[in-house]
Amino acid sequence: MKFDDLVYGEVKISDPVIIEILNTQTMQRLKKIDAAGYRPLWLKPDAPVKDEQLSRFPHSLGVYALLNCYGAPIEEQIAGLIHDISHSAFSHCIDYVLSAGSEKHHDHQDNIFEEYIKKTEIPDIFKKYNLDIGYIIDDSHFPLKETQLPDLCADRIDYILRTLTAFEDGGIAEKNYYLNHLKVKNNIWFFDSFESAMKFARMFMRINNEYYSGFASALMFRAVGDYLKYALEKKYISETNLYSTDKEVLEMISRYHGSDEHLKKLFDRMNKKIGCKNNPDDYEATIFCKSRIVDPYFMDSGQLKRLSDVDSAWKEEIAIQSKPKQYFLKFNR
Repeated sequence: MKFDDLVYGEVKISDPVIIEILNTQTMQRLKKIDAAGYRPLWLKPDAPVKDEQLSRFPHSLGVYALLNCYGAPIEEQIAGLIHDISHSAFSHCIDYVLSAGSEKHHDHQDNIFEEYIKKTEIPDIFKKYNLDIGYIIDDSHFPLKETQLPDLCADRIDYILRTLTAFEDGGIAEKNYYLNHLKVKNNIWFFDSFESAMKFARMFMRINNEYYSGFASALMFRAVGDYLKYALEKKYISETNLYSTDKEVLEMISRYHGSDEHLKKLFDRMNKKIGCKNNPDDYEATIFCKSRIVDPYFMDSGQLKRLSDVDSAWKEEIAIQSKPKQYFLKFNR
């Protein structure tokens, strides 16, 4: 099996368990879940990449490919591949809809992951290949796949490089630079110099501030969240429907646009037909966005060091940027 990946180029897969997981309906659904949430409200919705390249599926495949390339155990590769299967339609927008998630932490899909995966085809595949599901879904076993911020992990590395490649001018060359300088030792991701580590860290901070926790994302989370929450309250959809696809959920709700003026207004907000400003002096809704920043290790004369250990300014930046960002939204109507 081969995939042409936006970040890593041709990805060849021969391991039968990986192929079988990829072919499940559970994994294939992720092709129709936008990784950002709802791109018509995000920055650069008209980027010259195909929709499927910016879905949860290639990101999941990318985490697997990265772990495979750096020699992680097969169990860790599998954990990377399946880590996003519990995402609902519209990805992290759901953290602004359902109580299992948090605006500040974007943790809905993590909180339901174990319960969700056990209802899929995945456990039967694990049994077939004599894999322990309890072991694989426990991130404490897999430090390359998942760590707490501000550490690097495969998930974090892939999604930042994917955003960089898709949306930034010169992103392909810059992405290749980071991959050429990225190393692993004793289950720790690191860069081979202070310069490459700092360049990566600053790039990550810039993209976080412009994309992941910027005003465009805040507007997207609030508008989509309000639309979905209202649809749930009116019983136009059920919570179960949210675990289909973006398109299917929109189709279910859109049949009510003609008879529900408020619903249509919320939909217009989602599609930039109604303006919105960030105004702390006059607002109708507040919203938090999770903020991300990294503190990479780098190799210095044979020793691994953190950026913050040798750069006090970066240590201060981490303290500032780690806090969720708050916005004060005022819609025109």
